[in-house]
Amino acid sequence: MSPAERQDQRILILAPRGRDAEVMCSVLAQDGAACGAMPDFAALAGAIGEGAGLAIVAEEALHGADLAPLHAWLAAQEPWSDFPFVILLGKAVGPAAATTRSRLEELGNIILLERPLNAQTLRSAASSALRARRRQYQARDLLAERERDAASLQQSRQDLLSLNETLESRIEERTRALAGANDRLMNEVIERERVQQAMVQFQKMEAVGRLTGGIAHDFNNLLNVVQGSMDLILLLSKDDVARQRAEIARRACQRGGKLTSQLLAFARNQNLDLRPAEVSDLFDGVRELVATSLGSRIHLRFEVEEGCARVFADANQMEMALLNLAINARDAMGDSGELAFHAGNARPPAGLLPSGEYVRIAVTDNGPGMPPELVAKVFEPFFTTKAVGKGTGLGLSQVYGMAQQSGGAARILSQQGCGTTVEIWLRAWDGSELPAAAPLPDAVPAAGQGSRILVVEDDNFVRESMVQSLEAFGHAVTQAADGAAALRELGRGRPDLIITDYLMPGITGAELMRRAREVFPGIPMIIATGYADMHAIDQVLGDDILLRKPFQLAELALSVERALGRGGSSARPH
Repeated sequence: MSPAERQDQRILILAPRGRDAEVMCSVLAQDGAACGAMPDFAALAGAIGEGAGLAIVAEEALHGADLAPLHAWLAAQEPWSDFPFVILLGKAVGPAAATTRSRLEELGNIILLERPLNAQTLRSAASSALRARRRQYQARDLLAERERDAASLQQSRQDLLSLNETLESRIEERTRALAGANDRLMNEVIERERVQQAMVQFQKMEAVGRLTGGIAHDFNNLLNVVQGSMDLILLLSKDDVARQRAEIARRACQRGGKLTSQLLAFARNQNLDLRPAEVSDLFDGVRELVATSLGSRIHLRFEVEEGCARVFADANQMEMALLNLAINARDAMGDSGELAFHAGNARPPAGLLPSGEYVRIAVTDNGPGMPPELVAKVFEPFFTTKAVGKGTGLGLSQVYGMAQQSGGAARILSQQGCGTTVEIWLRAWDGSELPAAAPLPDAVPAAGQGSRILVVEDDNFVRESMVQSLEAFGHAVTQAADGAAALRELGRGRPDLIITDYLMPGITGAELMRRAREVFPGIPMIIATGYADMHAIDQVLGDDILLRKPFQLAELALSVERALGRGGSSARPH
């Protein structure tokens, strides 16, 4: 039993005469009860308030006693409490005794025992009263537990009400969060699809570029043979009819060379003469030609923003690109419309180009526009929406390749019914110095004293054409079909000049240059190529000369003279 429980079950005894209180305590202690003797009613009331199970009061203690404190406590006790009293009665003598007994009813729950009484009666009465008090305590505890349960239930109800009040807002908040997460997921899915489509398109363009470059390489070799033969006929023949037909064929070769140049521009396998250029000068260079090509019913507008930087560009290729865009726009608009050329400094959209300074050149028409499936294809070589015989499909692919090779980019913005804008993004010039441009070929030099020239070319027709052309200028020519054969020829003696193709099976032209100079340091060389990795060529070219196929006879002769003059050969033609 805890100290609190022991105190709640103690027996308080108020018996002011003699040893009555002490005797009763000793009797009740036999049952294990805790007893306490009280000196008066005031002490009894205070002790009951601190906790007690029973009060035994002798009748004589009531004579003249102030019961007000005890009555106050009894009136204020909890509903579960009905504190028990055991009153020990004596013989009633006189009016005072009668008055005292009438006050007993004010105590409420009383048990009356007449004296004299034996110990057993006292113990039985005390035990009965304590049991009743314990039942009250059980009722107290049960009520307290129910109150706690009720309070807990009330709190749960309050929590539930609060939850219900906030449930709608929390559901709305969670719905917004889920919607936001779903939007982010959808955006990521869309972005992933866009990147995948861009990657597929990039891989497709790269594959088409490699195929296009290979076609251009073989086509250049064929054109080189035909053009070389026509140049020889024009140089050596005295027959006017033959010369006239050779001139027609030579012009056709030049036209074919222009087509292969466009193919190589798309494949990014030709060298561009990149130099700082004013956009206004580029516009002026094509203004009159564009106006003539488009006719008077198409309104032209050229705009260059103030402060527009110079661009890195090959002026000839850029002017050709602008003319191609103008002709495409004319064909899209029909007989009338508006075409605007606009240029200005701009920041490229994310993912289009590396960070840096760029100039955006835009050609915008008010034609019918294009659906997305056509926009994705227009840069592909030979793709055209024009009727058969109306175009080659190389104009936009040349624009694309030229922009890529210039360190920029090209893209098309078009919607059906809203016209089309073709953007060319070019790097802004940073003010750096550039080498002087190479001189253009002049007329065919006259034949003179011959030099010893080794021609290395894996294509038999091209090699034979080059040999015949060089022999026509009086040079002594030896030939090799590949790099290994060329090294064997070099083992027989030092030529004055080596002319070699770049792409050959086995030993490439670059490897041949390195190994030839291990044997003959400083020997002059010319690389003749129609297609190759131009970056790789630039790394090995140095002071040597690059001869682009298909080349004219004048270009070949001038390149030979320049190479022999720089090489310091005594066998230079006069």
